[in-house]
Amino acid sequence: MKTLIVIPARIGSTRFPAKPLHVIAGHSLVSRVADIAARVSAMRADTDYVIATDDQAIMDHAAAIGAPALLTDPALPSGTDRALAAARAHGSGPDFILNLQGDAPFTPPGYLSALIDAAETGTADVVTPVVQLDWEALDTIREQKKREPFSGTSCIRRADGMALWFSKQIIPAIRKEDALRKQGPLSPVWRHIGLYGFRMDALERFASLPVGHYEALEGLEQLRFLENGMTIQAVAVEPGTNAMWGVDTPEDATFAEKLIAEHGDPMDAPR
Repeated sequence: MKTLIVIPARIGSTRFPAKPLHVIAGHSLVSRVADIAARVSAMRADTDYVIATDDQAIMDHAAAIGAPALLTDPALPSGTDRALAAARAHGSGPDFILNLQGDAPFTPPGYLSALIDAAETGTADVVTPVVQLDWEALDTIREQKKREPFSGTSCIRRADGMALWFSKQIIPAIRKEDALRKQGPLSPVWRHIGLYGFRMDALERFASLPVGHYEALEGLEQLRFLENGMTIQAVAVEPGTNAMWGVDTPEDATFAEKLIAEHGDPMDAPR
C-alpha cells in the first residue's frame, strides 16, 4: 500500500497570520510537523510525505529545510481538499493519504503508524485515532467547554472500533456516573484526535459530495462521510505525553514553547 502523508500549510489565518512560518523554540511550526512525517516515512516502506501549501514563502521555506512541498490552489476550501490536490499531483500514485494537520507539532509518530496499520488490515474508508479519557481528563474537558464550547471533539464507536458519530458535545451522556466512577479509572468518553487517513477513492468521493447537514451544524468534516454511508474506523491510541494538540493562536505557540522547555523537544528525539 503506497501511503502519502500530506501536511496542509495555509499562509492565511485570521487568528494567526503566517502561522506555519512562526518559530517555536528555534524551529518553524511547519518544520516541526514535517519532522514527524519524515520520521514515519523513514520507518515505513512505500511511505512518502509532502507539504501542501498555498503560498510561495512556505514553498521557499520547505526548500530551505529540505522538505518536499507542492503549491496548491489558494481557493481550496479545506485542508482535506488540499490533501486531495496534493495526492493527485504527487508522482507516487498513493493508495492511502494521511492528512497531518500543519499546526499539530506534538503528534506522536506512533499515531500515524497506527493508522497505516489499520488501513492495511481493515476495510474502512477512513481511519482516525481516538483516546479513551480517564475521569480526570473528562472533568478537565468539561471545564474547558464552559469557556470554549466548540473546543475538542468526542466520538461514539462500536465494539469493533467503527465510528457511529462525532460531536463537539461530550457524548455519550452518562447516567449513574457516580457508580461508573467507582468501577474503574476510564470514562466511556472517547476524545477524537484530528488526524485522518483516507483511501484515495474515499477522499475523491468526499470532495465530490456537498457539505452535509450535520457537518455544517457541528463544523466537523468527518460527518460528511457518515452522512453518506461511508465508514470510519476510530483507532484506539494511548494519550500523548502532553495534552496539547494544535497551535491555533500566538498564545498557543507561547504555551508550546513552555511545554518544550519543560518536557524536551520532540525534534531532539533519536530517529
